[in-house]
Amino acid sequence: MPTLAPVQIVEVSPRDGLQNEAGFVETADKLALVGRLIAMGAVRIEVASFVNPRRVPQMADAEAVVAGLPAAPGVRFIGLCLNERGVDRAIASLDGVRPLDEAGCVLVATDGFGIVNQGQSVADGIIANTAMLKKARAAGLFAQVTISAAFGCPYEGAVPAARIVELAARMADAGAQEIALADTIGVGVPAQVADLTGAVIAAIGDIPVRLHLHDTRGLAPANAWAGYQAGCRTFDSALGGLGGCPFAPGAAGNVGTEELLYLFGHSGIATGLALDQALAANRWFAGIMGRALPSRAGKAGDFTVTENTK
Repeated sequence: MPTLAPVQIVEVSPRDGLQNEAGFVETADKLALVGRLIAMGAVRIEVASFVNPRRVPQMADAEAVVAGLPAAPGVRFIGLCLNERGVDRAIASLDGVRPLDEAGCVLVATDGFGIVNQGQSVADGIIANTAMLKKARAAGLFAQVTISAAFGCPYEGAVPAARIVELAARMADAGAQEIALADTIGVGVPAQVADLTGAVIAAIGDIPVRLHLHDTRGLAPANAWAGYQAGCRTFDSALGGLGGCPFAPGAAGNVGTEELLYLFGHSGIATGLALDQALAANRWFAGIMGRALPSRAGKAGDFTVTENTK
């Protein structure tokens, strides 16, 4: 049997998993979550978003979270940045004991969602992200960009694939070191994900492509598999399937990390993360949140064959 290429999982639960939660999750609990993610093998973790706390109150402690990050050799921490001010805040962490490693920029693929989410059109977003990527790279941060609403927009509906390919090419030319395609509201289907992922990979050459999938309609694991078959090797996920966007009506949680570990692990594809530890972290964090988390694999657990002792 041929060896299948491994994948990398980018854990986004401390940021995207929590940003839509109504009740504030304490800084200490966010840092404890980061510690659990590291223990289960996560090597890239999106820890905070540098946004206006009046718009996203859950991220009001971004600097405190970054300041409290543990020493973790081999682990890369990501701060999400929606504008140049956000990049400046990420750069400021470089003076701390444990600085960030990456600035995650965001380009929305439609005017309708872009204006609601970031107060800018697509054209404005191209200009802004070009400057953001340049500034982040100059400061020594790994500069990556997510194209949001790449598979459908909550305000404008279907988004032409050609537009996403063009935006990816523009961001590659602007210096993006990785480009993520985000199914922000979970409307994509496997054929669409495979086609668009393949087209973007072909358009941007050696720059890695990442998929950020939401599980609104239960298709995120299937979409991840389609993306893998199309050549994607890096996937965002959130422990417990938490998440949602405050500015995207109808958006549900991210694909659960447990789902991806089950999917890829039982398909013979290495992830570097341990499903049993992810399940334990799920149970622990459910206690912090005061409710069961959405992930179906998190609830069902792993599949093991037990001896029939009848």
